[in-house]
Amino acid sequence: MHIPTWSLLNSATPRSTRLRKTLAPVMVGLGLSAITVASASAADAYLPIVMPITGFLSVEGGSQRNGAVMALEQAPGGMKVDFPIFDTGTSATGAATALDKALSSQKAIAAAVTVFGTEMVAMMPIAAEYKVPLLTISGLARITESGNPYIFRFLPNDREIKVAHTRYVVEVMKKTKIALISDTTAYGQGGFALLQEDFAKLGTKPVFEDNSIAPDTKDMSPLLARVKASGADVIVLHAVSTPMTLITKQIKSTGLDIPIVNSSSIVEPTATALFEPAELAGVCAETPSAPEARTTPAIKAWADAYLKRFGIEPDGLALGQYDGVMMALTLMSKGAKSAEDLRAALQKESYQGVAMTYKSNGHGDLAHDAEIVCWDGTSRIPKIVAHYAGDQLVLK
Repeated sequence: MHIPTWSLLNSATPRSTRLRKTLAPVMVGLGLSAITVASASAADAYLPIVMPITGFLSVEGGSQRNGAVMALEQAPGGMKVDFPIFDTGTSATGAATALDKALSSQKAIAAAVTVFGTEMVAMMPIAAEYKVPLLTISGLARITESGNPYIFRFLPNDREIKVAHTRYVVEVMKKTKIALISDTTAYGQGGFALLQEDFAKLGTKPVFEDNSIAPDTKDMSPLLARVKASGADVIVLHAVSTPMTLITKQIKSTGLDIPIVNSSSIVEPTATALFEPAELAGVCAETPSAPEARTTPAIKAWADAYLKRFGIEPDGLALGQYDGVMMALTLMSKGAKSAEDLRAALQKESYQGVAMTYKSNGHGDLAHDAEIVCWDGTSRIPKIVAHYAGDQLVLK
């Protein structure tokens, strides 16, 4: 048994020709145990997975892919869903091409799509053209602020979660000399601007700012030398996993002894596995959820099942994508038979997921809760120290 995935990154074939072609599946490993996807003729619905399986965001893409697959394997009501996996290659062009391939090959009721904001921006016109709902966990604020009615987000909008990020730094940690750093991705740039706005609302201006870190940067020593010279008493990072992990590790290795408050990329088990537990002491992060902490019976049951299924601890990306796809499947089992039925139902219905209750704000944002987690240096599993919901930051 295997997972069918499509190689789509270099195609320039016109759509009229592509529609007449049969795509050839290729084998992909990446930690998923073997599964068989139902053939189109035997399936009740077609819901492709279109995510970064290769490239610098393959870690995040792997988590969300696992979450989507786990939900689709558990489709309620005995539904059989065809869910081929299309690789975006972590590029805007690859994402647009992959989604076009996925939606032109069969009539889709929805698609589970990339966490990467740059790719989401490229996918949005394709979703509008085909009129198919996209189920995403990308935090980039603009994707649900563009008026596109086919985008549904199951992680908090960065506009919401950055409030929790900044308030924890200023109100709980009582820090005022902030070093604010991001990478050059759309996610990094969008989050950087929102963090600037939110710190300003709290009456705090960072003493150091840098949003020019390329995702493939290896040597962070020049950056850290400037941070040290600024006199910062906390480092606030907003970046994808690779640069965030490198910055955090190199901060620790240089002996720069100030706390670090990261965005959610650092919470991924594949990221924390790169650290000794002691290296994570004094590190905190915002995250949509922390299923690896197993704080409720429902989350523990889900996290244990995920660990058994994929052989790795889950993260908030996996759980957000699981809940999003499971909400769509549940609405389908209750009568949403077409893409338009599902779009309308996602916009008006609420759903109790494993992580939280999901309800659209009218713009396709369905997730509105977040956690602040910290590591104590004894384990790679973080502890939840604060919960954010409804503009309230509640300490645990």
